Amino acid sequence: MEAATLEVRDRPKPGRANPRVAVVLFNLGGPDRIESVRPFLYNLFSDRAIIRVPAPIRQLLAWLITRKRLGPATENYEILGGKSPLLELTEEQGRALEGALAPELTAKCFIAMRYWHPMSEEAARAVKAWGADEVVLLPLYPQFSTTTTGSSLDAWREAAARAGLVAPTRVVCCYHSDPAFVGSTAAIARRAYGEARAALDPAVPIRVLFSAHGLPESIVQAGDPYQWQVEQTVAAVVAAMDVPELDHVVCYQSRVTPQTWIGPSTEDELRRAGADRVAVLVVPIAFVSEHSETLVELDVEYREEAAHFGVPGYFRAPAQNSDAGFVASLASLVRRARGGDRTLCSFRGARTCPKPHGDCPHALRGFVTAKATV
Repeated sequence: MEAATLEVRDRPKPGRANPRVAVVLFNLGGPDRIESVRPFLYNLFSDRAIIRVPAPIRQLLAWLITRKRLGPATENYEILGGKSPLLELTEEQGRALEGALAPELTAKCFIAMRYWHPMSEEAARAVKAWGADEVVLLPLYPQFSTTTTGSSLDAWREAAARAGLVAPTRVVCCYHSDPAFVGSTAAIARRAYGEARAALDPAVPIRVLFSAHGLPESIVQAGDPYQWQVEQTVAAVVAAMDVPELDHVVCYQSRVTPQTWIGPSTEDELRRAGADRVAVLVVPIAFVSEHSETLVELDVEYREEAAHFGVPGYFRAPAQNSDAGFVASLASLVRRARGGDRTLCSFRGARTCPKPHGDCPHALRGFVTAKATV
């Protein structure tokens, strides 16, 4: 890919007093019926950002992993009524964000899911048909990873080119420590902490488990900034919660391959909590919408694990969904992205990751172009 810089000439041309701004929300996606579970899983595990081997081997591995995980995954979605709730929740977030940006902006939100419909091609065609003057790409992943935001941006760039979509585009790569995002997340966690404390015997201590989706160690060691950004989020949220001497830990869930993954695992922390006889409040720290990994993995599977390990109390904070403070933080990110001079921006504008994290998008040449062939 060729390097690209944002120039003044790439700004929207004058002519429309109130430009039409398309805000594209990136998310994972989820099956919309039981029959969709198999292709959803295959799309996930055949992504070159997830399984980093040449295509023929990757496709074979994707088929094998899908076959192995199809039964358990189907059971999980049956618990949820036969489908993922993620699309409907993302649509609600989009409507709330449009409201938060009005009346100052004529903004419309479009959803680009990565592994199930509506995917990037559908979203790019819809943005073009709407006649957007500008595009803002906004991941619903607060922390950047090559496996989530990076993969979505690759898919969007290809889809926009196929659709012939050309419009000035801004990309928000991450907002892991954005003050408004941190404040809204801390408010949810603090409220859940208070409810858990009120439900417990005062003699029983509470430990907060900030649980994020895990990654193979090899991806982090190759330069992916995700783990560092998750730790930054947790540090900022703990400070904003302002609970004296808060017992807390960062942990990781959802391991799906036999590789060594970053840790500690959420299961290991539940085992430790049982040994320490402390109750736990699980706070999903990298998910901003409820889906199978919160509603099944956290609420069902880990609750059962906690009981097995003798944890004296198990509580879970909700994901942000359409929380007003969270939506306001997204609106602020959109405004700052539009007002800045960068095609690619973090919540602070410039790069936030230390230099060893070479897979930070700001360190990659040509990660995004200024003319929406992203």
